[in-house]
Amino acid sequence: MFHKNDDDDDDPLTTLIIPSSTTTNTLSFNENNNNNMNMNMNMNMIMPINPLISRSSSFNDFNNNNNNNNNRRRRATSEDSLSTISTSTLPKSSFQNHLSSHTLFFTRLGFNFLTYLGVGYKWITRFLALSCYAVLIIPGFFQVGYYYFFSSQIRRGIVFGDKPRNRLDLYLPKSNDGPKPVVAFVTGGAWTIGNKAWGSLLGQQLSERDIIVACIDYRNFPQVTISDMVADASRGISFVCNNIAEYGGDPNRIYLMGQSAGAHIAACALVEKAIEEAGEGESSSWSLSQIKAYFGLSGGYNLYKLIDHFHSRGLYRAIFLSIMEGEESLHRFSPEVTVQAPNFANAASLLPPVVLFHGTGDYSIPSDSSKSFSETLKKVGVRAETILYEGKTHTDVFVQDPMRGGKDDLFDDLVAYIHAGDAEASAKDAAAPPRRRLVPEFMLRLAHIVSPF
Repeated sequence: MFHKNDDDDDDPLTTLIIPSSTTTNTLSFNENNNNNMNMNMNMNMIMPINPLISRSSSFNDFNNNNNNNNNRRRRATSEDSLSTISTSTLPKSSFQNHLSSHTLFFTRLGFNFLTYLGVGYKWITRFLALSCYAVLIIPGFFQVGYYYFFSSQIRRGIVFGDKPRNRLDLYLPKSNDGPKPVVAFVTGGAWTIGNKAWGSLLGQQLSERDIIVACIDYRNFPQVTISDMVADASRGISFVCNNIAEYGGDPNRIYLMGQSAGAHIAACALVEKAIEEAGEGESSSWSLSQIKAYFGLSGGYNLYKLIDHFHSRGLYRAIFLSIMEGEESLHRFSPEVTVQAPNFANAASLLPPVVLFHGTGDYSIPSDSSKSFSETLKKVGVRAETILYEGKTHTDVFVQDPMRGGKDDLFDDLVAYIHAGDAEASAKDAAAPPRRRLVPEFMLRLAHIVSPF
């Protein structure tokens, strides 16, 4: 069970209460008096845990050059200044501290969430399946992890806001000849275990094609709920829009992308911004005109249709409603529902082109979610398209296929959209050598079978 310190919403103190059959000590901390600490006897032991801080129809006019590709696969922390942390410039002891802090963070994150969920057979089986899955892809995991911590092309931990975990990682191309297109990426994680490091494989591969990737971090449940996650993502997008030129990015070629829960969060931020710019909300520091397109990968956009599905998969209704701030908020955080409102017509005209990618074998979030959202967007005048990958699961398109090396349909489609109209970049893409394999094929096939997602 978790308790949040309501006196500090910006930096919540979470405590874990462990029942005991014997009398134990209770530690209570008075933050207003650092010199006093009282110890009382009680039936519970309260252990303070620090905040989690690192702490289908196409639109031809958007990209005529890619019709053949589409048809081929269509199947039915508060800081005084903005600074960066780069382990490539840290001494060995500092790097070890940096790595230790990441390990501690992920341990706390998993322990906190599992404690909140309680013990149930669905979560036990999911955990065992996830453990087997992790073992099977561990050769690729180690290689990507080494790249993440040691590559000089990554700017880690750039601060973009004054909230915990308001940080992002930048993956920069080796060449600096002219401004580069940019992908602002919001990672997935079931709204509970998302982390910017999850985008390191995507960041590495796109940066090799002269594309800058900004992986935006956000706070997770139970530390916060969905409105705070959307606000964190929006702050990260704002930073990218207003500061990416300093890192060699082209502020006129910014693509917003999200995966799984991150696709939902990014879509919510996009729709909220459209409502705001249509005159129904407060203005902020970035504009939809800066977003060239939105890429949604394996996302869910109508929570009413997904709540029962998630419940059957182990993300129980009560927990899901807690994440989404109650049943009364499902409308607000269901982009597919929001865009159908009669008063959304003006806002719809402000949305950028939308491309939704999904595997037909996805059993975490069914591909119908993307197809339905795309059809709804087109009905309200938004240019939208769905690209489906036959038989691909939730993790195939984002993990196994990139680790397989060689040809990757999703990667090829992303690069083709981003480099559309740039003949030189497209020529380089065509001449690029095949990407190397990270994990043996038999292990990836087994991972496809045991993946709990």
